[in-house]
Amino acid sequence: MPDRHVVLRPMLVVACGLLMGAMPAHAQVNGVARRPYLGWSSFSQQTIEPAFLTQANMIRQSDALKASGLQDHGYDHINLDSGWMGGFDGNGRPMPDPATFPDIKAMIDHIHANGQKAGIYWIPGVEEPAVQANDPILGTSYHIDDILAVPHRAGNAFGGPGESPYHYKIDFSRPGAQAYIDSVVALFASWGVDFIKLDGVTPGSYSDDLHIDNRDDVAAWSKAIARSGRPIWLTVSWQVDKDAIDVWRTWSNARRIDDDVECEGRCATLTNWPRIEKRFRDLPGWQDVAGPSQGWNDLDSLDIGDGALDGLSLDEKRSAFTLWSMANAPLYLGGDLTRLDREGKALASNDEVIAVDQSGTPATSLRAGDLPVWVSDLGGGRYYVALFNMNATKAVAELAWNEMGLTGALRVRDLWSHRELGPSFGRYVTVLPGHGTQLLLVQAMPGHVAEAPWASHEAEAASLSGTAAVYDCVACSGGRKVGGLGLGADNAVTFGDIVAPRDGAYLMRIDAMTQGLRSYLFQVNDGPQQTFNAGGGSFELPSGGVVPVCLRKGTNRIRFGNAVSYPPDLDRIAIGGRGDAPLPDARTYEAESATLGGTATAGFGNYFSGLAKVGNLGGGAANAVTFANVDVPTAGVYQLEIDYATKGARVLQMSLNGAMAQDLVLDGSSFDDAVATVLEVRLLKGRNTLRFGNAIGFAPDLDRVVVAPRPVLARLGATSRACPAEPVR
Repeated sequence: MPDRHVVLRPMLVVACGLLMGAMPAHAQVNGVARRPYLGWSSFSQQTIEPAFLTQANMIRQSDALKASGLQDHGYDHINLDSGWMGGFDGNGRPMPDPATFPDIKAMIDHIHANGQKAGIYWIPGVEEPAVQANDPILGTSYHIDDILAVPHRAGNAFGGPGESPYHYKIDFSRPGAQAYIDSVVALFASWGVDFIKLDGVTPGSYSDDLHIDNRDDVAAWSKAIARSGRPIWLTVSWQVDKDAIDVWRTWSNARRIDDDVECEGRCATLTNWPRIEKRFRDLPGWQDVAGPSQGWNDLDSLDIGDGALDGLSLDEKRSAFTLWSMANAPLYLGGDLTRLDREGKALASNDEVIAVDQSGTPATSLRAGDLPVWVSDLGGGRYYVALFNMNATKAVAELAWNEMGLTGALRVRDLWSHRELGPSFGRYVTVLPGHGTQLLLVQAMPGHVAEAPWASHEAEAASLSGTAAVYDCVACSGGRKVGGLGLGADNAVTFGDIVAPRDGAYLMRIDAMTQGLRSYLFQVNDGPQQTFNAGGGSFELPSGGVVPVCLRKGTNRIRFGNAVSYPPDLDRIAIGGRGDAPLPDARTYEAESATLGGTATAGFGNYFSGLAKVGNLGGGAANAVTFANVDVPTAGVYQLEIDYATKGARVLQMSLNGAMAQDLVLDGSSFDDAVATVLEVRLLKGRNTLRFGNAIGFAPDLDRVVVAPRPVLARLGATSRACPAEPVR
């Protein structure tokens, strides 16, 4: 069977939406979400300071937000996350913990007096204490037991199995069910709540259990908000499935499309780069369903104001803020606003970047891979363009204007530096720091370039091997897809009829389906393996990413699989362009695809490139990883990025072309997430060999290495890098 978590046919989702009521299919309940909100949420700080969530601290955060000046830039939400509740009233409604929130209404009044809005957190269903009390439902003759689904089951993704699941599912066909939700929302409204985060919502939140299914809960909460008479924003969370998009955009204002951005104890900081990079992979699958009439894609908190505690470099923070803004995602800070640092405040208060977020025109992915490009078409020849570097090495990034259908740019403005860069002809070229970005406002030249032809190739018509098989897929091209890929070198799909009119670099669009992170390792002809790191929210709704590939004149073959880990299901690929697509200078070599010696073992790694890493390195000379085919066009000094994972300091011994091993002392706080270190090495023209291990002690786990030339200023005015010659076998 194809890999999947929850399978909901799009037609079924629409039907469920129609069954749930009379509200029109608009996301903007009470008109409160014409633009994404800006503010702050308590949860990030709660993950490193468990006792943080108190009324006194929320008042301090509200005062700090006002004093920071960020409110003048639109930041006006103070959102309480999980942990404020202490019990239930006589009608089964959640009440604040009197020890930590002695007067929640007074606290919200204080937030309002500061010119801000107050948010609160809750979950679908009914918690066990209220069920055991069997309280009467306010204004009705019914009790809590009258509205529970039978047999009893979990009411959301946080509940457990069995008769007493702690969170009980509500049956909204029963009298009194809607009245109960109405009473809870009315209570929140009486406190002055302006925002509700409904968490643990399924389908999604890593739940495979369709017996829970909170689509009817979301509709009930939305109806209750409308009946409350108070304009309240409703966000559904976390990492909901796109299969239910018709429900999310009909009954809520925003939906979390990812899991928590915070490490939550799995690293030593609030967040880290792999958790930011995950958003780059998941967002393309949701880019077509965001906007003023559809609701907003929520990427979670922005931890950018607490210095080193954020776990991000300044360039990484800028890249995160750029992606959130291009997505038109809600911008809400994490951390402690009373300790907001100068750099974080400068990032968060850049009005030109905030305007990107508030534009109401979410960007779409123009190009994926190591140098992704996102574009927002504002109309009238104006565009926002964001270029990113996903590697830790410095990189020359290029954008050929014809990729956007343009002849050139009359005006290019850098929105982070507030600099006018002048006109640009043919292609735009810049140098990006590791994990860095450049965000541009572009005014196009008159006229458009005709789009180059694209040739589509269906996966089900390609050559399948191993466990790869064809499955029905209503939304796929041709109504079918290929699943069962990966977890073995033979489980692959090969396109053997890719025809190119000339040698050159072309664009390849990959239409794939996955929930969460997955990765292809693909090979063009006899060239090296390349990585396509994907993400998404559905195994039934395809989403695409475009990467450059080198093709030779005539017939080519491209093979997709993943010998060690999980790739997405595949709908089709399409080849386009004129053979002159920009190519990245860097080349990635996955550790799991290298030669493993001794105890070295390749296996699944969720936040790792290729969705795999190599562990059990070191503790003996044979326990090593050898990259035997590190190929460079000319001899010289190159950047070498090593992505590794360790908890505490470990020594990685590196040997280059058989020379004496060099000790690299590498540190980290988690085996769950990759950390990058960059050094310079001198390589020979052609093939080089890199070997990593530790003859005595334990070495870190190894994800991949990236080899890239030093960025050369002379390249900035040159044409795109040429395709390398195919290796001789």
